[in-house]
Amino acid sequence: MNGEVSNDWQVEVFYDGECPLCLREIKLLRRLDRKDRICFTDIADSSFSPSCFGMTMKDFMDEIQGRLPNGEWITGVEVFRRLYAAVGLKPVVALSRLPGISHGLEFGYRVFARNRLRLTGRCDDGTCKVN
Repeated sequence: MNGEVSNDWQVEVFYDGECPLCLREIKLLRRLDRKDRICFTDIADSSFSPSCFGMTMKDFMDEIQGRLPNGEWITGVEVFRRLYAAVGLKPVVALSRLPGISHGLEFGYRVFARNRLRLTGRCDDGTCKVN
């Protein structure tokens, strides 16, 4: 954790601080997190060590990761649901759980996650393709 956490945090988010789209979302969440319910951990920070969590950097880069206070790991859209709930946007979270919307969000996030390096201009070796 980055030392900017209260004792009342509800979710820790592991985000890529070098991803422009990810940073926009994190900046919004920081503004909305008036009660310090989110612990923000930048996986692009040089001090970040994925092995401390028993994971690889690829694990963190492939899909957004989150951790709950009890140590449970969450991934993908569920991380965003927990983040939005932590800042008081529970009606948005409830909508995101509706069957058609939930499936659409899961699909959309998987497509984004597989292609985010290319979409954010960080695919310099030409190996990134839209999947």
